[in-house]
Order: sequence, then structure tokens, then C-alpha cells
Amino acid sequence: MARALILALEHAGHSPIIASTLRSRDGKGNAQRQQEIITQAKAALPDLITRGRAEGWRAWVTYHTYYKAPDLIGGPVAQALGIPYLQIEATRAAKRLTGPWAQFAKAAEQACDMADVMFYLTARDAQALRENALPTQELIHLPPFLTRDTLPDTPFSPNGPILSVGMMREGDKLASYQIIAETLKQMPTDAWRLEIAGDGPARAKVAALMAPFGDKVTFLGELKDADLSAAYARAALLFWPGVNEAFGYVYLEAQAAGLPVVAQNRPGVCEVLAPGQYPSESDGPSALASRVSELLNDTDLRRVEGRAARAYIAKHHMLLAAVAVLKDGLSRVGVL
Repeated sequence: MARALILALEHAGHSPIIASTLRSRDGKGNAQRQQEIITQAKAALPDLITRGRAEGWRAWVTYHTYYKAPDLIGGPVAQALGIPYLQIEATRAAKRLTGPWAQFAKAAEQACDMADVMFYLTARDAQALRENALPTQELIHLPPFLTRDTLPDTPFSPNGPILSVGMMREGDKLASYQIIAETLKQMPTDAWRLEIAGDGPARAKVAALMAPFGDKVTFLGELKDADLSAAYARAALLFWPGVNEAFGYVYLEAQAAGLPVVAQNRPGVCEVLAPGQYPSESDGPSALASRVSELLNDTDLRRVEGRAARAYIAKHHMLLAAVAVLKDGLSRVGVL
């Protein structure tokens, strides 16, 4: 998504640069580590401000500040230079103001307070931003988008496999893989194949989850863009439950390729899916199994839903639409 934003800003007529490579993330809730990173950030400010003046920076844009990785430099630099400060996909988490991430959560809140414009990607994020927004802040909806202005030309695959695409790491991603495995156990027939695109430190655990299904499951590994596009093109549908996904970029790619999606009706995820039938979390794997089976057994239904998915992406989630939204936000703070 960050690369997509850089491309969109370029298409909007700007020349974005990576101003700093400071990595502020603390994934473990270590107060000492947070303080060390805050100290590093403060030490980096003078050089950034000097560089900004010399290079004539016109605005500072930060992507995805949140309680585990707050923007510790954008606001102060923007204030020192007298330029607008814009945030994209910022999140607020008041419940984190106590506990192991308290320092970083406070810093993330302070960064949000300093922003002139906040682009939100989902309604879930917008709610907290609106509740805490300052009167002078502009809040603008920027739907997640693909890095292209035309849809891929992909053929319809009448007998393709199920496709799952996701990183293999502990936590939410592994939870989605667990749901996939539980769903496959409840499929009414064995007339299915699954291809999995992705890799990561939890690959062994994912492989163990899929071991009972033998050669019905194929691991494709981490794929480059062209190979992933080929996987979409030969698939019958995308199956990814979406446990705690902010929205899920894979859903955009799959629908653009004309694939119907089987996912759970979760906040964030539902905002990038074409209108359709998506089982709730409480319905469990059995509902997902029924939905996957329904699509696999009905070629006409898959074709209709695939076309609807493509049309939905074309209307709401393409590059040129995002360029227009970014231009509008920047123009509101005098950056033309």
C-alpha cells in the first residue's frame, strides 16, 4: 500500500521522497525500547529540518502511524518548516494509553493531533478519528486502491483451484490459515484443489495444518507479481477468511482478476468486497465450506460474481480515483 501511495502521488504531479528510514516499530511492548527509539527520533530532527529547508519540502506525508509504530518525526519537522502535515491510514487506540505500549500510544495520539489532513481507508478507522479530530483537521476518505488504471485481462477458469494468498506468520495470518484448514475438513466432497501463495516464518505450522489433505494442497511459495497474476488467472475463487485484516490488499487484486471471494464478513474486509454473501465470524467454518462448495459447483454463479467483482473494483478501487482524492486533500492545504 505504501508503494501504491508513492505511485499515486507521482501521478498527481508530485515527486515524493523517502525522508527518513528510522524504524519506530516496537512489536513487543518494551518500554525501554520505546524510549530508545524516541531518543533516536529526537536526535534525527535537526538534520531533517535542515535538509527540508535546503530542499524546499512542501509537505510531509506519513503512512500508517499507530500505537506500535508512531510517527515521531513528521509532525515536528512539518511544524519547524511551516509545511502541511498529512497522515494516511492513521489509527487511534485510546485503550493502549495504559499498558506496555503507553509511551508509543501517547506519541501516536500526539502525531494525530498535529495532522492537518487525515486520509482514512476504512469506516472503522474513521470512527475513532472523527471522535478525536480537532476542528481544523480535514478528514478525507481514500479507499484502498490498485496501482493500475485498467483491469487485468484474465480469462475465466471453469475448473480452476481454490486460491489462498497470505503471508505465513504468527498471529492473525496463521489464524486465517487455521480457519482455512478447518473449512476444508468440512467440505462436502473431495472434488477440490487448493493453491496457497505465500511464505514466512510460520510456514512449517501452515504446512502442518494442510498435511491431512495431502496433494490436494499445493504450496506456491512467495510469488513475484507476474506469477501471482498467473495464479489469479487460473483460480476458480479466492478464499481468505481475513482475520483482523485492516482491509486486505489481496481482495482488490483477486476481484480485479475476476475472482469471486469467499471471506468472513469482518470490519475493514467488507469495505473492499463487492456486495455479496459473506458468512459472519459466528457462522464458523461450516458456513465457509458451504459457500466455497456452492461456488465450485456452479460455474455460472462464479462467472456472474466474478464480473460483478471486477466492476466493483473498476468503480471504487483504481489508481486514478485515488489520485483525484489525494489531489483534493493536498489542495485543501495549499499544495497544488
